[in-house]
Amino acid sequence: MTFLSRVFIIKYIVPKKMKRGEKVKQKTYVFVVVLLVAVLALTGCAKSSGITIATDATFPPFEYTDENGNMVGFDVDLMNKIAENAGLKIEWVNVPFDSVLAGLSECQYDAAIAAISISDERKQSMLFSAPYLDAGLIVVVNKETTDINGIEDLVGKTVAAQLGTTGEMAAQEIEGVTYKPYDSYELAFLELANKGVDAVIADNPLAMGYIAANPEKIMSVGDVLNLEQYGIAICKDNAELQATIDAELQKLIDSGYVAELAAQYIK
Repeated sequence: MTFLSRVFIIKYIVPKKMKRGEKVKQKTYVFVVVLLVAVLALTGCAKSSGITIATDATFPPFEYTDENGNMVGFDVDLMNKIAENAGLKIEWVNVPFDSVLAGLSECQYDAAIAAISISDERKQSMLFSAPYLDAGLIVVVNKETTDINGIEDLVGKTVAAQLGTTGEMAAQEIEGVTYKPYDSYELAFLELANKGVDAVIADNPLAMGYIAANPEKIMSVGDVLNLEQYGIAICKDNAELQATIDAELQKLIDSGYVAELAAQYIK
């Protein structure tokens, strides 16, 4: 509550003079005024506090910290833009990914954005926005390749992926494939452009960024291997926030802002 509000209550609400014999009324009146002050103070605090957004800033290009320790990335820019357009004041909370999901399922946070795949299992404990990015795996080949049109044509081929990724898991599960691991997807796609491997399996958003940067050398083939999509997760008890986020997210998708972020970050 502001200083002027207190002055208003003291000057105009509290009576200037009480008559004799009105002690009980005076006490009651003072109690009501004190209660009103407390309510106004709490209301002011509620308006000034924002919503908490959890993330795990260890997954570039979606969320990570720059050289100055600031959180940046696709998801960070997207959520900040949604909040700006919706008039929401947000507070970022950076925690490990398992804590993001566990905390959100208990509504310790209002929402979370951390390259979170939408799934039926997660929908049981949290709400989701509409999808903002397809995240399934896809096969990428050299532009001059003519005998690979999808995952079914990888038998007998040399397939690359980054160590520890779902792309690596997918490549290792294909019988008859020679798997070649790389420390980064940047090296894997460079090798593909130079025809050192026959194909790369990677997350679709990541792959699209590399393809956009090298359209004359590499291309995707076949369908996305799974149907994972990223969404903003929201406390299961806050359908109003879900509706607000969905409305602003759709505007950003329609305006091309999300596509611009993809072009900027997914390389």
